[in-house]
Amino acid sequence: MQFAPGTNVLRCPYCGYQQEITTADRQVRELAFAELSTLPRKPVGSIGAYTLVCQQCAARTETNEVASKCQFCGSPLVVDSNATGQIVAEAVLPFRLDRGGMRDALGKWTSSRWFAPGALKKVREAESTKGTYVPHWTFDSATVSQYVGQRGEHYYTTESYTDDNGNQQTRRVQHTRWYPVRGVVDRFFDDMLIPGSTTLPEKKLADLEPWPLTEAAPYQPQYLAGHFALRYDVEPEPAFELAKHQMSNVIREDCRRDIGGDEQRVNEVATEHNNVTFKLMLLPVWIATYIYAGRTWQILINGCTGEVHGERPYSRLKIALAILLVLAVIAAIVIWVVASKHR
Repeated sequence: MQFAPGTNVLRCPYCGYQQEITTADRQVRELAFAELSTLPRKPVGSIGAYTLVCQQCAARTETNEVASKCQFCGSPLVVDSNATGQIVAEAVLPFRLDRGGMRDALGKWTSSRWFAPGALKKVREAESTKGTYVPHWTFDSATVSQYVGQRGEHYYTTESYTDDNGNQQTRRVQHTRWYPVRGVVDRFFDDMLIPGSTTLPEKKLADLEPWPLTEAAPYQPQYLAGHFALRYDVEPEPAFELAKHQMSNVIREDCRRDIGGDEQRVNEVATEHNNVTFKLMLLPVWIATYIYAGRTWQILINGCTGEVHGERPYSRLKIALAILLVLAVIAAIVIWVVASKHR
């Protein structure tokens, strides 16, 4: 039985039998950050590989993922979340795109890449594509920020000058008067996302946003069946520091709007975070890899929206042919112009 993307059922890939996934009316919970130290967990560096026994063929598999497939028969393997030694995922955003939908999204992306080699055009058919749940931390925080800055207001004067021809001219000149200001701004941040795994580049994951987080369901291991899932290797404490940095950029813009005037300077900001909550959420990503010119290239597809971002090589042959074609067109135009003048 495997989770069928775009549905809420487990489906047998052989006979088509379906079984609905029930959440027992459980809601996605936010955990109080202040109580983080009381949660049972082991340091990331002390957790070894998990050993799983396949229920189909009894083969034993060692893996660093919390969801995988049996290397002998391909049956789904999912680690008991209560036995991982890590904080248990509270929510999962189920895959909406199945393999066919992923191929369509990837096909549109590859066909729009100019001067791409043939290897890129074939990547959507590659078996290297893996549906993978990537752990993310989400943080909520009610912030109150006191700032010190300056408000700049423009005023204008008229001055005389001599132009290049020796004539007297006048012009309007802008000046700025600066006034000291203080103030307080508040903002509530909801579900600030921070990747919980360093396996994939943070910039690439950010390019896949936005995510339909309102569609997240309470965690059930059935959603992972038939897919892969990474375990987190970024602890929530450093993740919250990254979240606070992202929040600070938004808060500084709030301060600028509060200052008003024509220009603003924000010199100091002191932010207090209140009622901070967090949770671990699994987000769906299709990962495609292929080899070209001795290098591995990676493409990521949002498993819900179909947004595609990734690396792409350029075909030197296609670029060279394009340059030759442009030169041939220019040469033909020059020959035609010269011939026309001698008629």
